[in-house]
Amino acid sequence: MTSDARQLPTGFGRLWGAQTVSSLGDGVMHAALPLLALTVTRDPMALAIVTAAGTLPWLLFGILGGALVDRWDRRRTMWVADTARAMLLAIPAAAAALDVLSVPLLAAVAFLLGLGGLFFDTAATAYLPDLLRRDPVLLERANARLRGAQTAASGFAGPPAGSVLLVLGRAVPLLADAVSFALSALLVRSLPAMPRPVPVMRESLTRQARAGASYVFRDRLLLGLALRPAVGNVAFLAVETVLALFAHDRLGIGVVGFGLLLTAEASGGLLGAGIASLLGRRLGTGTALICTAAVEGLAILGLAAAPDPYVAGLALAVCGAGMGATMVLGPSLRQAIVPAHLMGRVAATSRMLAMCAAPFGAFLGGWLATAYDIRTPLYAAAGLLLAMTAVTASMTSNRRVETALLNAATAPGRGRPEPGDPALGSAPVSPQPAEVPAR
Repeated sequence: MTSDARQLPTGFGRLWGAQTVSSLGDGVMHAALPLLALTVTRDPMALAIVTAAGTLPWLLFGILGGALVDRWDRRRTMWVADTARAMLLAIPAAAAALDVLSVPLLAAVAFLLGLGGLFFDTAATAYLPDLLRRDPVLLERANARLRGAQTAASGFAGPPAGSVLLVLGRAVPLLADAVSFALSALLVRSLPAMPRPVPVMRESLTRQARAGASYVFRDRLLLGLALRPAVGNVAFLAVETVLALFAHDRLGIGVVGFGLLLTAEASGGLLGAGIASLLGRRLGTGTALICTAAVEGLAILGLAAAPDPYVAGLALAVCGAGMGATMVLGPSLRQAIVPAHLMGRVAATSRMLAMCAAPFGAFLGGWLATAYDIRTPLYAAAGLLLAMTAVTASMTSNRRVETALLNAATAPGRGRPEPGDPALGSAPVSPQPAEVPAR
């Protein structure tokens, strides 16, 4: 049977539906939460606290959360997390209806929603390769659909829906998001059960978390895959911090035009997710990842030099396409090569690196714009992306990718811990039993 003839299992449709409806709720809250905060306070620092609270769980508990997911049943973790988030949103909804909303309450809700997201996202990332039997072709196809649906739901439909629902009442977007979590939980609950990885309980949770992080840092391919979003977040947050000001001062566009710029980027993201598998087949996954990273850097360079809004929109669309393809190819490859019993920790470690990097990008963008010029953060971001591409090129080469896939396909137990595995607490060993030198 050819790879094109392989069909995604029936259960994937329910997982896809669950993540789509959950992403729609996330998009609603992405617009509604800061607007809700504005009804309570106009203090910029208080607003920043509400925004930052949602990212804190990844910074504080990212790796430990991954270790817990590797101990727990992934399907149960997902539906329990979404059920808890649905119930949690009843509290601020009631507070909004009673006109007793406060900044501490909104910050606490943002933090707990982020904590639930940590467990759901990590468990979903670990569950998908089990559902698809770690088939690289099916993983790329599935991640392309998941990424496309997420972009459409949270980037296009969700934010305007959140703004409209807020007009109907402060509690309405909160209740809508609660319904999305409840529907997602019901769909996940109906997914097929997967065999749990062999439990590794004799080591402490902290030691298992360290073993998962060590697995990433000791493997050059996994490290390269983790560095891309981490360095990318520094660059993209530097751009995002000054983009509205750049659009207003340099491009001469207003609120509507700025919204169209963001739509252009999201449209490019949909295109990139759609063609990711084709790029992987034509170029090889390693080369495709190198090319998409270079495209992102060159696109930001084009944005910095853009003479008008049309060129800027085109540059953002191209950048979005590169990002969309990268976010399909990278996670799909990671899911195909990481053993099942380590998947939660590896995914959480990579996500935590990306989340920790983001604040540095925001600070860098603000400082460069203040000290030099509004275009300077964009040029710096482009240089950072291109430098990252050059540094990680050998780490994610086609030969290294092919070797990792071959080793994963022939590994004893297909993801079950073997004697000497670092997750068992013994002396660390190389995550890949053999490695062909990179081209």
